[in-house]
Order: sequence, then structure tokens, then C-alpha cells
Amino acid sequence: MSDTKKLHDFLLSKAEQMTEEWYAKLDKSDPSGVYSSTDPLEIEKLKGQNYRFHENAFRILIEEESEVMKRMESWILETTSDLELVKTPIEFIIREFMRTRDVYFGFIKEFVDANKESMTIESTLHYYELIIKITDQAIVWYTHERNRYLNEKVRSQKELINELSTPVIVLSDHTALLPIIGEIDTDRARLLLENTLEQCVAKGISNLYIDLSGVLKMDSIVAQQLFGLIQSLELIGVKTTLSGIRPEIALTAIQLGISFENVRITSKLSQAIQQRY
Repeated sequence: MSDTKKLHDFLLSKAEQMTEEWYAKLDKSDPSGVYSSTDPLEIEKLKGQNYRFHENAFRILIEEESEVMKRMESWILETTSDLELVKTPIEFIIREFMRTRDVYFGFIKEFVDANKESMTIESTLHYYELIIKITDQAIVWYTHERNRYLNEKVRSQKELINELSTPVIVLSDHTALLPIIGEIDTDRARLLLENTLEQCVAKGISNLYIDLSGVLKMDSIVAQQLFGLIQSLELIGVKTTLSGIRPEIALTAIQLGISFENVRITSKLSQAIQQRY
């Protein structure tokens, strides 16, 4: 059996010990992360993730690098989708990767000292290089995937907020109100168009009040999309009434050559509703 295979088997035989000692020395002081959990199931899951990391990392000694990286990538994807780990500060997790790497170095030294007759400086350095490579790659992958997961979560939350912030409120059988509040960016303007059209069709709306008094500013692109909404509503048979248009928004619309034809405009929402009823 080659020294490399012996080292793999030696490290693997120590994997359970590494996991138990790792958990015993784990900083559990931060209440916001998974490391402080006292739930037996969470603790066992955490230990299991740690043990599987050892199994994957040690394969770098005996398998093709591409295969090992695939296994490690699967481990990364699994752990970065763990909601409890996501709550744990990223610096804590990176610290544990680095601490684990130091533990590996210690056991490699123990193995080398016990097999001095057959070990060379070149082979010893090679083992250290492989461990550095797999752990560094794991840190990079973990950081990247965690950021991607969190960015996707933020994007989904933003879409949900945008949907909730553009409600079509039914006032009567065929009349509704769309109050728009806050800053409108390109993404929100797109969702505004899609959601409003869908809700007007679903609720059988033929008259829609769009109140802009809560919109503080609007760039030219968003203005075009907003007034494109009015044109789209007209195409599906919905008449619109605009209220609360600020001077700067009106100026932007005029500069863009946006037509207010077939659109009723009032300075205040209350005026629009009074005129209607």
C-alpha cells in the first residue's frame, strides 16, 4: 500500500475524533448562529456535516481532483441551503474552515513522523499542498454559494414586497384604486405593470384610480413604463384616473412627449373619487 493511501486511511480513521474534538472546542458564544444550538438534532446534524467534509477532503489524496471537487461542491450546496447555517456569521464559518485545516496539518505531521523511513520532503509538501488546495477551494465555494443564496433570497423578498406594495383595492364592483407609494425602480415598474393588468382582469375592473401622491421621484425610464401601464390598461378596456402627480413627475412626462389623452387627471385622490360618485 502506498504512503498516500496509508495517509488517506489514517486521516479517515481520525475523522470521527476530529469531529468530536472540533465540536468540543467550537466557540458557542454567539447566540445568532447554529453553533450555539442546544438542540440534540441540530448538534448531530452539525457534526454530520463536519464529518462528511472530512470524508470529501481526504479523497483529494486518492481520487482524481475533478471527482473530489464534484463531491465537495455537492457538500457546499447542501450546507449553504441550511437555514440554520445561513444565520451564522460568515466569518465564524470561515474561521472553522481554517481551524479544520490546521487540525489536518497536525495529523499529517503525526503520520509523517511515524513514517520517516519512507517519507520524503517532496511528498510531505505535496500532502500539505493538496490539503491547502481543497480547503481553500471549499472556502471560496462556500462564500460564493452563500452569497448567491442570500442574493436570491433578497431578490425573492424584494419581489414579494413589490407585489404587496402594488395592490389593486376594489372600491365597487368595477372600480378600484392603485395607490403607489415609495421609490419606483425599473424592477418595481415592471412588476407594477404585470400585477396591475392581472388584477384588473381577475377582478373585472373597468375604472382604475392610480394615486401617485406617495411617489417622491421617478426617472425617465420608469415614467415611460408607468405611462405604458396606462396605455396597456386602455387596451384591456380599463379607464384610468391619475391623481397626486407631483410637478417634477409631470415635467418628466411632458419632456418625454407622453400623451395624457383619454386619461382623467385630478390633483387629489379625494377629488377623483368625489367626481366619480
